Amino acid sequence: MRALLIAAGLTTGAAAGAQTAEERPELTVYTYDSFVSDWGPGPQIEPAFEAVCGCELNLVAAGDGAALLSRIRLEGERTEADVVLGLDTNLVHAARETGLFAEHGLSPELDLPVEWTDPAFLPFDWGFFAFVHGEGFDAPGSFRELAESDTSILIQDPRSSTPGLGLLMWVKLAYGDEAGAIWEGLADNIVTVTPGWSEAYGLFLEGEADMVLSYTTSPAYHLIAEDDPTKAAAPFDEGHYMQVEVAGMLAGSDQPDLARQFLDFMTGPEFQSAIPTTNWMYPAVTPPSGLPEGFETLTVPETALLFAPEEAAEVRDAALEEWRDALSR
Repeated sequence: MRALLIAAGLTTGAAAGAQTAEERPELTVYTYDSFVSDWGPGPQIEPAFEAVCGCELNLVAAGDGAALLSRIRLEGERTEADVVLGLDTNLVHAARETGLFAEHGLSPELDLPVEWTDPAFLPFDWGFFAFVHGEGFDAPGSFRELAESDTSILIQDPRSSTPGLGLLMWVKLAYGDEAGAIWEGLADNIVTVTPGWSEAYGLFLEGEADMVLSYTTSPAYHLIAEDDPTKAAAPFDEGHYMQVEVAGMLAGSDQPDLARQFLDFMTGPEFQSAIPTTNWMYPAVTPPSGLPEGFETLTVPETALLFAPEEAAEVRDAALEEWRDALSR
């Protein structure tokens, strides 16, 4: 009888535990593919947030950054997302225009090189776009030099990728009305245009091109994670376009308190400490321990370029048309 009672007690306890797990609320975060990869921030962020939220964090890969906005637009108010993480300043205006995002009501102290006051979108990291190359390569020092050289490059599609869109903005801000001519010159240098960053960088590591569009911080990965100092970012005379990556909560979320808690956690030390050596970007809030050793070796652009969100929205269609025309010839 005692054995039966113990067994019954264990069964009841297991059922209660299962019920408790089932009753834990779920927070769904749409983000880009590399964020949830084995080497990205996701595997560290998920257990860390679940430990403080009493919830289940569901990180959903939805393509590259620009594809996130396309998916949210397509799903509209029917979306299962509570938070979208991975848009940037080039997409903020368009995201706001959907009417799908809510104000977060948070005001953390950020360590950004630009002032940030947006009430709906909160930064989690930032960096500079750059072309990364291998050791010993005589890299061009400007877009004009690149276009006049036989250097082969890999870039990302601006319609689906935030780096690809960043490159579009970079050329447009640096050259204005001459941007179309620059793209015509670059067309012969482009080996391929990939949907996202991961595909392009993988091809570069396989030796498919001399340079790949990435970030000034990308060499830190090779230096810190692989003890490989052979990658570098080419400094360009025009300056480098900046990316500020953001997250926002959906107005239709059935977990608004959890969504806000996640955004608050996002600018806290556990999340921000993971950014430099998993997302390989600068954190939006410098961790108490500072940046990892190796970041001091990175290329620091002399000139930072950035369109305001509204300006980026105004020039995007024309810049995209210039890009398409040049690459289709």
